[in-house]
Amino acid sequence: MSEATFRPAAPDDVPALHRLIESAYRGDSAKAGWTHEADLLDGQRTDEAELRDILTDASRVILLAEVEGVLTGCVQVADQGQGLSYLGLLTVDPGRQAGGLGRLLIDAAEAEAAARFAATRMEMTVIRQRAELIAWYERRGYGLTGETRPFPVDDERFGLPRTRELEFVVLEKTL
Repeated sequence: MSEATFRPAAPDDVPALHRLIESAYRGDSAKAGWTHEADLLDGQRTDEAELRDILTDASRVILLAEVEGVLTGCVQVADQGQGLSYLGLLTVDPGRQAGGLGRLLIDAAEAEAAARFAATRMEMTVIRQRAELIAWYERRGYGLTGETRPFPVDDERFGLPRTRELEFVVLEKTL
């Protein structure tokens, strides 16, 4: 893999960012990679309005990964206060998964959380049914906290669940 560069997303990036996220999380294109949710959810993962809201919120940032000028991944970092940041929307182009970019995005997100928000801990939520992905995060140093949070099964902005049994598990890592 060529060297990835990282930068904060800007409003002009939203259309391409939205396409990337949808391609990695939903539909047949997502099944080219191993981290998709296409077997659990239909519909959208996010929309351009939500992405624009993130970009205008000083407590959140989306970092873009580009390889040779092409958008290949992203990750959101959000300040939760009291030294805690949240990692979300970790996305790697399905055709480039398993090449190490996800690890680099996590490293960039953790560094950004520490530098921008003075975070000493990072948390994330993962759908409980995604055991392989949870195990991957555990290998990156994240541990299950025992906490669960409800999945918004009745909010179409986050997808159309194929089962109502979805819930999030919370993982955390000390930075």
